[in-house]
Amino acid sequence: MRVDVHAHYYPVDYLDTLRNYGSQATDTARMPCAGSTADDVDARLRMMDRAGVDMQIMSATPQMPYFEDREHAVTAARMANDMYAEIVRTRPDRFAALAAAPLPHGEAAAVEVARAMDELGFHGVGITTVVLDHTLGDPAFEPFWAELDRRGAVVFIHAAGTDLNSPLVSEHGLTWIVGAPFEDAVGVLHLLRAGVTARYPGIRFIVAHLGGPLPFLLQRIDDNYEHWNEAFPDRPSVLLRRMWFDTANFHPPSLRCAVESFGAHKIMLGSDFPFFRDDLYTRAVGYVEKAGLSPEQTRLILDDNAAQLFDLNT
Repeated sequence: MRVDVHAHYYPVDYLDTLRNYGSQATDTARMPCAGSTADDVDARLRMMDRAGVDMQIMSATPQMPYFEDREHAVTAARMANDMYAEIVRTRPDRFAALAAAPLPHGEAAAVEVARAMDELGFHGVGITTVVLDHTLGDPAFEPFWAELDRRGAVVFIHAAGTDLNSPLVSEHGLTWIVGAPFEDAVGVLHLLRAGVTARYPGIRFIVAHLGGPLPFLLQRIDDNYEHWNEAFPDRPSVLLRRMWFDTANFHPPSLRCAVESFGAHKIMLGSDFPFFRDDLYTRAVGYVEKAGLSPEQTRLILDDNAAQLFDLNT
């Protein structure tokens, strides 16, 4: 079963709600095939069929309901999850969902995770690498992580589009070209350094974009971690190899590096739809097939790993 674990869905009413609550980043998500109209959904399905993709696991990242106002965050999160539940109900054979959580409010996020998984049938949550000014290691998130751990939930980590708080990124048009994959790496290292994955081993983490530069830097990170300000609970390479990574990078040498670094059993198909659509969506699958991997490695990445992780074959 060919499953795309990195796909986005942006109903206009949800984006409007985020904007009304103060988000200034929704324009990047207002694009063809992203929304909930019948034409948008039909176009999405046609592209999936052309690429041979059976199912998309959709998340609202990075358009997340993150607001200091708790009521705004909860209202927006519930709205997103109800909208995702509706499209899944319409085509349960083609779509599944990851919930949006009202962070940085840890206890409220735990409550919404319970609703999304128990009542709406979601598999876990999508989160970004940073939440407002909070890293993923922030103690405020402990109730959220505890609830996810108790459920053995999937957590999909995606760049937030914050430019690493650097004008060297933001002022040179590099937010998504370079900033995003480095955000993936930095966000995950925050998570590991804070011991979140060690305290909550039941959570199954997927990192977007092959983890950014993490495969390339794996040995360097291991060689230097003892000198950092906070100690990892184990060598970073050991902790990273307990995670999964999606293929939304599209460069065969990078994919081969990730496979050698983490193992083919830890890599799964991701497209970044609808930012990559039409011929680029087909390429998201085709580049894996042409990357020079063994037939077994290719089958694991395209057909087996995600279906097993999300328990979709039963």
